[in-house]
Amino acid sequence: MKEDRPERRGVRGYSFYATLSRMKYIERWALMRSTRPENLSEHSLEVAMIAHALCLIGRVRFGREVDAERAALTGLYHDASEIITGDMPTPVKYHSRRLKEAYKEVEYEAEETLLDRLPADLRGAYEEIFHPDASDEETRYMLRLVKAADKLSALIKCMEEENAGNGEFRTARETILAAVREMEEELPEVRVFMEEFIPAYGHTLDELC
Repeated sequence: MKEDRPERRGVRGYSFYATLSRMKYIERWALMRSTRPENLSEHSLEVAMIAHALCLIGRVRFGREVDAERAALTGLYHDASEIITGDMPTPVKYHSRRLKEAYKEVEYEAEETLLDRLPADLRGAYEEIFHPDASDEETRYMLRLVKAADKLSALIKCMEEENAGNGEFRTARETILAAVREMEEELPEVRVFMEEFIPAYGHTLDELC
């Protein structure tokens, strides 16, 4: 149901932003024992910052024309559909091609449900974030960097858990690290981030200062 008349649901105003505010209640790594739970808001902020950094690296170091601010926004909202679907564990999501495709459809419908909670004159701006037109090379490359940022954020989480003595994340770290290494071959920005920024993660505050 469209929310051009939000009073139909007993809500005064549109519920898009209020719904997004619940990202902090979506816990990630549902099947894993964590020393410190990570919620969707935290993850999304980290992905946005890393995606922005990767684009800046691409622009400064490699002369690429990539919109860092657009990448940051894309990263910020990349998992917003999980407010509705919940966080599906990666091994389940990618268990089979059929399941992966089915989840993509569910994800799209969830995103549309969120967009329906905006007034019509604002919806277009968010449609470009949720469903970017990937017909040009710059946008496709930007989306690859956002995906890489997502992997890097997951890798950082695994590193933090292992540094805290939690062996639960060992296999996940190895799998994610292998995926990141593959990305490095085609995305030099990822290699730079791994070499220059990842080593600082896991150090104490005194060491960072």
